[in-house]
Amino acid sequence: MVNVETLEDGDMVYAASPIYNDGGLEGVEEGALLYPEGTRGVIVRKGHLEENEERSVFLVRFEDADKNLGEPIGCWAEELRAEEA
Repeated sequence: MVNVETLEDGDMVYAASPIYNDGGLEGVEEGALLYPEGTRGVIVRKGHLEENEERSVFLVRFEDADKNLGEPIGCWAEELRAEEA
C-alpha cells in the first residue's frame, strides 16, 4: 500500500472518505457533501502547515460526475488514499 505522504504534484489520489465543505468554500453550504468516498482526483500542490511542518496538506482537484476537474480543495493526508478501493 502506497503512503499518501510520499506522493507528489500530479499524482492521482482517491477520497478515502466522503469530503464535506468545512466552511472554506464560498457559495457552498457548510457541511455539504463535495465528493463521495472513492472520487478520483489529482494532487495540484503539496505543502505543510506553517506552524507544524510535519502536517502535510494537499491541494486536490477531484473529478465531477462528467470527469471534469473541480476547483482545488485542501485535504489532509488521512482524507486521501493512493489506490482505488
